[in-house]
Amino acid sequence: MKHIIIFMLFFFLFSFSKAATVDTILIYSKSMHKNVKCVVIKPDIYNNNKQFPVVYLLHGYSGNYADWVLKALDLLHTVDENKFLVVCPDGAYGSWYFDSPVDTTMKYETNVAIEIPEYIDAHYKTIAARKARAIAGLSMGGHGALYLAIRHENIFGAVGSMSGGVDIRPFPDNWDIKKVLGDYATHPGNWNNNTVINMVDTLHNGALKIIFDCGVDDFFLQVNRSLHQKLLDKKIDHDYTERPGAHNWEYWNNAVKYQFLFFREYFIKNNVLSD
Repeated sequence: MKHIIIFMLFFFLFSFSKAATVDTILIYSKSMHKNVKCVVIKPDIYNNNKQFPVVYLLHGYSGNYADWVLKALDLLHTVDENKFLVVCPDGAYGSWYFDSPVDTTMKYETNVAIEIPEYIDAHYKTIAARKARAIAGLSMGGHGALYLAIRHENIFGAVGSMSGGVDIRPFPDNWDIKKVLGDYATHPGNWNNNTVINMVDTLHNGALKIIFDCGVDDFFLQVNRSLHQKLLDKKIDHDYTERPGAHNWEYWNNAVKYQFLFFREYFIKNNVLSD
């Protein structure tokens, strides 16, 4: 009996010593003059003498930096399986990851696309190159990921969106968007110039590896279908999937696994991750 207990204790310690670890850190934003919280998830092999690619993973409206760790219950295991770092920045309650043209205190494009990657590359064992960086997100974060990747192709090589609000114009009174862009009726240019579906016009095929998906019971389904069709019309290669599901964590906990597989294959192809 004693030997069985010792074996079980050893098995327990071994099982939980080899697992992804989570750092919660503060990163000072020079553009916003404040500290921004951020989660960094390191795979179980992080302590090996090597450098890692990074996926930046954005939360949705009314969420925060801790959402993915607390609500996507399989995420740590998925990070271990894929063997890259995952960074979850805080995008505030409803920043939509813009540098707001109407509120100069909100500089979340600058913070997430420039300041945070610079900090992560300086303080973690990363491969500091666009071919080793991807960005993804859900809902507001899905729009944010595509928005930032298109505007900062020199930083990110691959991008993903889950249930993303990829055209914000049909929702002029929702989710505090007018607080960061101004009222749609008064500032239509801010909305037209900063919605992802219009930004596709600046894309060149092959510039970004793109994956996005949406649940068939999601209120963002139609705008995602429209983005898919526009990318087809412009002959921009991408992966698009519709699955059963709604705008909830059950859907995103599943969707992120497919997106991570997509990023893993991208990193392997670019020789920044071993198979």
